[in-house]
Amino acid sequence: MTIRFPELGFYTLGGQPDRPRVMIDELAHAEDLGLGHAFISERYNTKEAATLSGAAAAVTTDINIATGATNHNTRHPLITASYALTMHRLTEGRFTLGIGRGVGFLQRVLGMSTITTAQMEDFAGVMRRMFRGETIVGHDGPMGKYPVLRLGSDYDDEIPLGIVAFGERTLALGGRAFDQVILHTFFTDETLARCMRTVKTAAEEAGRDPKSVKVWSCFATVGDHIPEELRLRKTVARLATYLQAYGDLLVTTNRWDPAILQRFREDSVVQSFHQGGLQVIDSPTTTVDQLEHIATLIPEEWLAAAASGSPEQCVAAVKNQLTLGADGVILHGASPAELAPIIDAYSLTADGATHHRTSPSE
Repeated sequence: MTIRFPELGFYTLGGQPDRPRVMIDELAHAEDLGLGHAFISERYNTKEAATLSGAAAAVTTDINIATGATNHNTRHPLITASYALTMHRLTEGRFTLGIGRGVGFLQRVLGMSTITTAQMEDFAGVMRRMFRGETIVGHDGPMGKYPVLRLGSDYDDEIPLGIVAFGERTLALGGRAFDQVILHTFFTDETLARCMRTVKTAAEEAGRDPKSVKVWSCFATVGDHIPEELRLRKTVARLATYLQAYGDLLVTTNRWDPAILQRFREDSVVQSFHQGGLQVIDSPTTTVDQLEHIATLIPEEWLAAAASGSPEQCVAAVKNQLTLGADGVILHGASPAELAPIIDAYSLTADGATHHRTSPSE
């Protein structure tokens, strides 16, 4: 018998790996641990989502697989729908197609228009219609104009759709039009609870059962059992990169002090990452000395929205996310090998050991 935890997930191939085959071993370990969901993020290099999704489907039998996330405007909608339908059938229902708004400056650099809330809502509606076997003729909406969109009339599949949400408009969109909502990392407890209310209220106002929309807390999980330098890269470097990319939004959402963000941006070490082209702070080439300096710019309370310490302390923090209302917790920034002591401790808790025990074939 294997204890399974459908309420727990992880991101495979975290960070910027150069060897995508690492995912194969990660997924095998994740299934052995009983993790319920594997999320696949996308970078435009060795982390192309469709390829990774197919590989994940081929080497797993139990774990759910979701893109978390891809962008709707990087593929023709028919190609995306075909990808989702193929994955849905290949995994026998274990796949969720998750999209996100993406990083605005990167979209612009690549010559694509900035993604809007209206486009993502239009996209969700079009996907569901195609999954039901409809032929869409002359679509003209926020996501674009398409003469014909059609998978085939003999399909009638319900494929879950997910969205990575940050601001209030996207959270509300998730509640009214999507099945899963992934929140951002380093959200405070108050922010998590507020986001939960926004999603669930929007679902109810749209005539949906709020319980049908699963909201995932994306919770940095960095235990003391991993080396100190790696902890620094998974906490300080990761949060600093978010502050680089969309610091105003993160600070506003968490109701943090914007003056601290301004001091962070004005720091000479932080500014050095913008010289000669943008370099993200969580790059593997960033030195420990740089990270130790940047750590002095970020308040401890900003980094506190995470699971840290002993495995038991990490478990307590994760379970608090569920107590606050999250439907699931993505143990972010950690591989299954790094999560193993934490999952072992989690399995000893009453609800972990009692409520999710299944056979491997279930």
